Amino acid sequence: MARAGLSELIVVEEAERLIDQVGLSRLTLAELAARLGVRQPSLYKHIDGTDRLVRSISVRAKNELAYVLARAAVGRERADALSSIADAYRAWALEHPGRYATIQSAPTLGDTEDEAASLSVLQVVTDILAGYKLADDDAIDAARALRSALHGFVTLESSGGFGLPLDIDRSFQRLVNGLATAFSSWTDAQPCERGGNELLRASGGQLPGLTRPRVATDG
Repeated sequence: MARAGLSELIVVEEAERLIDQVGLSRLTLAELAARLGVRQPSLYKHIDGTDRLVRSISVRAKNELAYVLARAAVGRERADALSSIADAYRAWALEHPGRYATIQSAPTLGDTEDEAASLSVLQVVTDILAGYKLADDDAIDAARALRSALHGFVTLESSGGFGLPLDIDRSFQRLVNGLATAFSSWTDAQPCERGGNELLRASGGQLPGLTRPRVATDG
């Protein structure tokens, strides 16, 4: 029997639950329709195919992550803020692995809703980095380092990549502490000179979910 009151929101929310359970790569409209109790063609009254569905999930996921990180950062600064948002980021990514997978790509150029969602998460990070007096290229480099570290750790953890008998939480905290120490003296190191991209005009340096509009080439 078809499900009464089906809407775009209901479809997207069920798709979110589905991919968190089985993984983004296993998302099919056939399975989604079965879970909703409708025939697959009925879904097209509410969504424009799989790609647009994933895009909708991604925008919602970025906005949710931005809210989670912003709450974690309230009343904190520098290492305290960094540790708090890192913990929140890790917890959210592990709890929502399917949604987390949708936020890895940069927004399509001109997709203002997706761009705004990406920038809302990036803003939380740049505010924290400002506490280390990092801006422009220095902030880009620091954001890239933070993204790489957190994403790499979460990806390994979620895939069972840590098999040694040592507390994973301890390892994660030491990773974050190392980043905080590095950011404290980040501008002391002089990297090879490169173009002077300003933070909000660069395409790189974002955490998953902090993806920026592709307004410049990420080097």
